[in-house]
Amino acid sequence: MIKTVFWKNNTVVMIDQKALPRIERRVVCSDYRQVIAAIKDLTVRGAPAIGVAAAMGAALGALALPAEPSSRFQKKFNAICDEIAKARPTARNLFWALERMKKYLDKALLAGKKNPAALLVGEAKRICAEDIAINRQMGRHGSVLFSDGDHVLTHCNAGALATAGYGTALGVIRAAHAEGKKLHIYVDETRPVLQGARLTAWEMKKEKIPATLITDNMAGFL
Repeated sequence: MIKTVFWKNNTVVMIDQKALPRIERRVVCSDYRQVIAAIKDLTVRGAPAIGVAAAMGAALGALALPAEPSSRFQKKFNAICDEIAKARPTARNLFWALERMKKYLDKALLAGKKNPAALLVGEAKRICAEDIAINRQMGRHGSVLFSDGDHVLTHCNAGALATAGYGTALGVIRAAHAEGKKLHIYVDETRPVLQGARLTAWEMKKEKIPATLITDNMAGFL
């Protein structure tokens, strides 16, 4: 499975989507400000992936905070979340993930739990795991819409690269392919950033799903 963004050894690791498809490399963030930069410059993109990256970035920030009374820790953590929120004002998942992290910390402190930074790391990992599980479930439900021999048109990228892994709309195609259905995917290039040509086509090649890249203005003709 393509792992778009994940936690490893107290760092946030993500595929550098700007470099695809020619170069496959990963960016390792050890500071939450590096995560902010990755969201801003499209190293990571796609609403679910941005949400996971934001949660993990907040956890990175929490790990760097000194041991302080809970009220001061919470105030500083909330300030970090507010800073991350400015990275992509249009991404709803970003705000949802940060609100979830803040609420989780609030409940943990009210319950008198210790080591809040470690607890926040655990919550960020759960957000990541839940995203992948939801996408897989979406794939299972949606795969029934496809029949053997179908041709499918895609636009932009709604695959593993737009999420923590597996994908939303493209995850449905992935699930149908895994069930043995023979599909052929027509991938719109998706100007001006070419998410289809650079990302969706790359995913299809990685998954060995037959695909043809087309220009956007061919879609109507097809």
